[in-house]
Amino acid sequence: MKNHSVRVRKSADNFPREEHLAWKFATMAADPVAVEQDVQDMVINRVIDNAAVAVASVLRRPVSSARAQALSHGRPPQGDGATVFGVADRVSPEWAAWANGVAVRELDFHDTFLAAEYSHPGDNIPSILAVAQHRGADLGLSGQDVIRGITTAYEVQVDLVKGISLHKHKIDHVAHLGPAAAAGLGTLLKLDPEQIYQGIGQALHTTTATRQSRKGEISSWKAHAPAFAGKMAVEAVDRAMRGEGAPAPIWEGEDGVIAWLLDGPEADYTVPLPEPGEAKRGIMDTYTKEHSAEYQSQAPIDLARRMRERISDLRDIESIVLHTSHHTHYVIGTGSGDPQKFDPKASRETLDHSVMYIFAVALEDGEWHHERSYAPERAQRPETIELWQKISTVEDPEWTRRYHSEDPEEKAFGAKAVITMKDGTVIEDELAVADAHPLGARPFERANYVEKFRTLADGVLDEKEQNRFLQAAEDLPEMTADRFGELNVQFSDATLAEAPEIPRGIF
Repeated sequence: MKNHSVRVRKSADNFPREEHLAWKFATMAADPVAVEQDVQDMVINRVIDNAAVAVASVLRRPVSSARAQALSHGRPPQGDGATVFGVADRVSPEWAAWANGVAVRELDFHDTFLAAEYSHPGDNIPSILAVAQHRGADLGLSGQDVIRGITTAYEVQVDLVKGISLHKHKIDHVAHLGPAAAAGLGTLLKLDPEQIYQGIGQALHTTTATRQSRKGEISSWKAHAPAFAGKMAVEAVDRAMRGEGAPAPIWEGEDGVIAWLLDGPEADYTVPLPEPGEAKRGIMDTYTKEHSAEYQSQAPIDLARRMRERISDLRDIESIVLHTSHHTHYVIGTGSGDPQKFDPKASRETLDHSVMYIFAVALEDGEWHHERSYAPERAQRPETIELWQKISTVEDPEWTRRYHSEDPEEKAFGAKAVITMKDGTVIEDELAVADAHPLGARPFERANYVEKFRTLADGVLDEKEQNRFLQAAEDLPEMTADRFGELNVQFSDATLAEAPEIPRGIF
């Protein structure tokens, strides 16, 4: 890896294109370096992981709405079209990326990478699969091309997340997703650096957004935001392939992203990138979720499950203080100053961004379920509300330091819980990383991804279809383009009939 300095340049500066960050990403995306075996295996894991969470969300209203929108845009006159998750119909690829992106993100239950910024790099997969299905046959693409595209997208997003903080300036993390997806599409389609460069620039320009989508009255847009970024990436690359350009330099320009949306004209970021000929391994730095909740609550859930065994009666608790990182305290803790995080009638999207609610329910139930743990009747239990109100967070500099550490052995996303009982007894425990983390008590392996898929598919997808999909996912390295449609699942008409009825919009 080589570290690259990224800073604002005046328009009058001599700043050649090959020094632009977007150009460096483009040349990396065009580099035909081989994908290493463990990376290939992890790509398959994440294809399975994405499908698992999409299966679990297929009947939810935002997913049903996005699916209805996509199905209004039929198969285009050229190309094969792309599949919408759960149905057999083929639609225009950008709309498939949209619908499938919403399905993947709706439950906030897929993979994650946290460093200077937050990310869910699995958000890249829907757009890449959609374009592969649409253009795979006429371009002679293979499963290896799909794997290479996904590998590039992960690499770009991980490198950006390591180097450039967005949330510091209340810019949403989809601003790293758009260019990552565009780069991945460039690799998939074997585009030249010029086309990829323009696609990256356009994708970034059209996918910057504020973090209000994740604060206050958090709506279904939280799931739609990354899907929109994927859709924009498809459209951006399409325009670039037709010869259209992008604002440049998009990050470093005098009136660019860094100058006016991030740290400003004096900023100097360090972004690591693989050197030419160096394998792209960014996906190996990422990790998935065992629990359907914001990633920084994964370890607290496991911690609560462990600590409840030491408490005979939760009613005897006087207070709970979670000592944790800056990020956890200010984003999902009491440092946010957001009263919605204590509102029993808050949306699911808000509750999964309240570590106070999550810790209370995990203490009471000893488990976390993607539906039951968020049900209105669950959130509104009087005893839960009472316990919930006793929980607060504080920033601990050591947890913040560990959060930002570049040493994987000490990097942590957990907390120390200090539980004070009414009789004055204090119970303390801490957990640095979630059990499912690569350094956790039970690191996720292929069998765990398969189990997660089967658990979330239970009662929604019949076993025959489960088996068919899992076999297709494992066949991806040898897959030909005519089989790309197999990387979808189809639900019965009876199952889909249970989805909420969506009124017609414009389309």
